[in-house]
Amino acid sequence: MKVTATYHGGYAATVEARGHSVAVDEPVESGGEDNGFMPTELLFAGLASCFALALGHAARKRDLELPGLRVEVTAERPGRELRYDRVVVSASADVPAEDLAALVDKAARFCWVSNTFATPPDIEYRATTEVT
Repeated sequence: MKVTATYHGGYAATVEARGHSVAVDEPVESGGEDNGFMPTELLFAGLASCFALALGHAARKRDLELPGLRVEVTAERPGRELRYDRVVVSASADVPAEDLAALVDKAARFCWVSNTFATPPDIEYRATTEVT
């Protein structure tokens, strides 16, 4: 996997992967121009979308439909620390609650993003003359 961010000044960047791009910026109240997602929103957008796809996968394996499926991620920050210490993933769909709950348990195994959060990877930071 490879994702590249290009800085545009201030708090703005563009993130690219596989020919797709997403604008990244901070809200005006944080010094940005609000022309894109905040980086932390993208972090949790990855979790929400991955879990939605995992739920869809789990449902398809059982020949089930999940009409109106929505996945919401909320995150809480401990005071003014620059991290989140609690994340809640909530799924809703136009199906009986017990059916969706059973799929949530199954889908957790297929979500690459939640699996990565569960067992955090080693992160290495490098300064180079060129990003490869």
